[in-house]
Amino acid sequence: MIVKQLLDAKREGRELAADDIRALVAAYAKGDVPDYQMAAFAMAVCCRGMSDAETFALTDAMRLSGACLDWKDIGIPSADKHSTGGVGDKLSLVIQPLAAACGLAVPSLTGRGLGHTGGTADKLESIPGYNASLSLEDFRRVVARCGVSMTVQTPEICPADKKLYALRDVTGTVPSIPLIVASILSKKLAEGAETLVFDVKCGRGAFMSTPVDAKTLATALVAGARAAGRRSAALVTAMDEPLGWKIGNALEVAEALDALRGVPVPDVTDLSIELAALMVSLARDISLDAARAECRDRLADGSACRKFTEMVALHGGDLDAFAKMLRDPALKVATVTAAQDGFVAGVDARIAADAALRLGAGREQLTDEIDPLAGVELLARHGDEVRAGQPIARLYAKTRHERLPEAAEIMRGAFSLSSTPPSAARSIIEAVN
Repeated sequence: MIVKQLLDAKREGRELAADDIRALVAAYAKGDVPDYQMAAFAMAVCCRGMSDAETFALTDAMRLSGACLDWKDIGIPSADKHSTGGVGDKLSLVIQPLAAACGLAVPSLTGRGLGHTGGTADKLESIPGYNASLSLEDFRRVVARCGVSMTVQTPEICPADKKLYALRDVTGTVPSIPLIVASILSKKLAEGAETLVFDVKCGRGAFMSTPVDAKTLATALVAGARAAGRRSAALVTAMDEPLGWKIGNALEVAEALDALRGVPVPDVTDLSIELAALMVSLARDISLDAARAECRDRLADGSACRKFTEMVALHGGDLDAFAKMLRDPALKVATVTAAQDGFVAGVDARIAADAALRLGAGREQLTDEIDPLAGVELLARHGDEVRAGQPIARLYAKTRHERLPEAAEIMRGAFSLSSTPPSAARSIIEAVN
């Protein structure tokens, strides 16, 4: 294989043979192709795109660059859900144990947050003792014991994707549908779940800002998963405003626990049921209505909460210590009040995330330390009527509490007020089956 010939062909918009793509990825994973040539390949793909066949070949090559798991010996259907990330998106903390309570094995490799989107692993690690970096052996053990495990990708899974993603991040080639699809799908396929459901976020707080782009990504993910022999579906969901009331790692775990205990949480409860029901319906081949009813029952009878509690314990986490941590006397609080009477016409998810990030709830660089207690709690949401001076948000910080006044000013700008009630907001934009 002569790499330059592949680069020339892709630069000119020609379709590459699947075997050539697989050879390129295998050589890159072994270190036989230098970063500068792979960066050129990523840029050519970013500019010229890829056919479905090329995208699948790239996905499969990255999947096969490392370990590939199989869950057939568990004896029950396996499924997982992937989200493209958003603000206040604690849905995985509810969906994965809920699906497990409905009789599925849910092996879930999660990610860490960077920038304005939070990471599920960071949220879980706000629980004292929780180990989100299990070995593959321990990952398999936890799934076999309780039906669900959430841990980060290990070095054995898709090493080619890890190398290529780091390269894309510094070469301006992240926003490419084929590269995004190959990155997401290679890990999910290597993870081994037989059913894959995708939550593709769309809006100001999401990577995909328009419904058209979000649907394109959702369609490509579902098509790729099906081409690999997996059952799959996707929802395009709104991310103009934060999900639920709370943003920040420990705050979101606490809110997810509320949802798991049957306390209705705006958007979070309904979306969790809808996405979990998709997993159950596809994996067990039952109607979506029957799956929804079962998901509601498993929330109501406490089964989903017990699954989460069991998973946390198997990961070494201590929920009693977590509850005490939330009452840490060193935690400082600031309040944002409404500037005028009116109705909340919107809460900008990106601005709210920036306020939380300023307090240490996320990372601006991968090396940044997270304050698990930092974050934002909304006290008013879309459509609520407020009065001038009424508290509309509360901000929390422990390690960077000196930034509370600055973050409060940022957060004030997230709220849009109108003199008349706004139209109801949609949480689900479109289903892709």
